[in-house]
Amino acid sequence: MATLRKFTKRVFIISNIIVVVLFLLACANAFLHPVRWWIISLLGLVFPLLLLFVFLFFIFWLFSKKRWALLSLFAMIIGWKNIHTFLAFNIGSSFKEEKQANALRVLTWNVRRWDEFSGLKKETSFHRAKMLEFVEQQNADLLCFQEFFESHNPKEYAENILYIQQQLHFPYYHFSQDYRRYDGMYETGVVIFSKYPIVSTQKIKYDIRDNMRGTESLIAADINMNGDTIRVFTTHLQSVLFRSKDFRDLETIKNVDDSVLQASKSIVKKLRHAYSLRSGQADLVRGQLDKSPYPSIICGDFNDVPNSYTYFHIRGNKQDAFIKKGFGIGRTYVNLSPTLRIDYILADPEFSVLQCKRFNLPYSDHHPVVADLQLPSKAQ
Repeated sequence: MATLRKFTKRVFIISNIIVVVLFLLACANAFLHPVRWWIISLLGLVFPLLLLFVFLFFIFWLFSKKRWALLSLFAMIIGWKNIHTFLAFNIGSSFKEEKQANALRVLTWNVRRWDEFSGLKKETSFHRAKMLEFVEQQNADLLCFQEFFESHNPKEYAENILYIQQQLHFPYYHFSQDYRRYDGMYETGVVIFSKYPIVSTQKIKYDIRDNMRGTESLIAADINMNGDTIRVFTTHLQSVLFRSKDFRDLETIKNVDDSVLQASKSIVKKLRHAYSLRSGQADLVRGQLDKSPYPSIICGDFNDVPNSYTYFHIRGNKQDAFIKKGFGIGRTYVNLSPTLRIDYILADPEFSVLQCKRFNLPYSDHHPVVADLQLPSKAQ
């Protein structure tokens, strides 16, 4: 019995050490370029699970051998920055529909082409009307949409830009027009809508290798907000581009089928390629943010989790609105995992973050995020 206890204790200690090492490597991936360290980047996807195991080991050793609890405790202290970007701790935070005076309300949302192509029949209304109704109810000043769909064939699909300008009262916009159907009838891309005048715009197109899609340009709009100029960016970074087969492969891995090795190779190959493309895009975004002569905000679908190189590199010294004023994990992508927060509103330190909320809606495969910001010059 004593031998068995000794063996079990040794297994727990070794397991704890392995988990702590993997956890710290997952934390380090935020600072390691994925082109060189793509294997460590993959650990970022299981960061929540590793954090859970580290915490459980900590609790276990507290009631057994307290000195071993220090191992998990030190790991969590070292990884605190990563933990805090994964979890927002603003307990009791609430979102007020009424804006404060001189607040700038920003809404970002990957609208998945307004759900126009989710069914079999084009005449089906899907969720577009409900989505636009939600947008109207938010009383936002700036809208940043990814996978925005615009039709030049109103007989089949409504013109979204005209509707948002006239019905939602956003007269100013900047649209990237990244992808166009061969006959010019439809376009998709990222877009910024503003109730305040847009005085200048930029569009930076990413280098798309191997004719891969799943990414949209970085665009910027300089906005005159009652005499103050701010620069607003939005973008949609490289997606992994999972197809039906890839989701089936994930089920194969989960169920440990005979073909698990082949399925894993396929998934890892796509993840590695996407990490490589996104890291280069993150470098480009960082360069553009550093060039801004005005206080800036960047919103968008980064397609990467909070403890990733992409997130930390783009964020820099910016404030993550959800971490500042939200609570919990803040999942924004509805597939694959309940821990995927990949849509962000990041603001320069010059802004005060007044409130932020992630709305849980069933219309797109992403949830919208809304934040109220304020420049010090506008504070009362």
